[in-house]
Amino acid sequence: MNDKMLTVNDVAEYLGVPKATLYAWSTRGLGPRRYRVGKHLRHRRTDVDAWLETQAQEAARW
Repeated sequence: MNDKMLTVNDVAEYLGVPKATLYAWSTRGLGPRRYRVGKHLRHRRTDVDAWLETQAQEAARW
C-alpha cells in the first residue's frame, strides 16, 4: 500500500499546522486535496506531497 490514507490529525502533524488550519484551508478551497470516506475526511499521502511541492514552487517565484 504505497498511498496510505491519512487522517486530518496525521496531515496536521506532518505539515506542522493545527487541525483548525486544515479545516480553514478546506473551506477556502486551499490545502491538499481531501476525500470523504463515509463520515471521515482523509488525504492521500501523494496528494499532500504534491501540494507541498506546488507550495514550494510558488514560494520560489516570489
